[in-house]
Amino acid sequence: MKKTISTIILAGALLSGVLGFGANANAADADKLFDFYCAQCHGSNGDGKGPNVTETFPVTPRAFNNAAEMNKLTDADLRNVIREGGPIGGKSEMMPPWGKSLNDEEIEALVVKIRALCQCKGKQG
Repeated sequence: MKKTISTIILAGALLSGVLGFGANANAADADKLFDFYCAQCHGSNGDGKGPNVTETFPVTPRAFNNAAEMNKLTDADLRNVIREGGPIGGKSEMMPPWGKSLNDEEIEALVVKIRALCQCKGKQG
């Protein structure tokens, strides 16, 4: 399991340079970033039903389009999980840490994208 997660993280780090994600993420980049890093598990519309989520998938990815659940989280919570991985937020280690692959602007672009999917502002903190 840990080897698989390490492989995913390494592939993400290598491909982020190849795909041209860089230091100046914008709204258009947020869609590309989300599709590459998040949609495989969380789904392209944020429903938690990405193509990697099969009947045997060991966890249920968070549904970003569930405003009631997403409103329980601050933007800082989202940033921390994106940067440090699921365990930092009490979630599964299947959610890898992207902090070595994504810079602060890219992480912030993903937070904005996730908030657009839930159409919510989240808990203020």
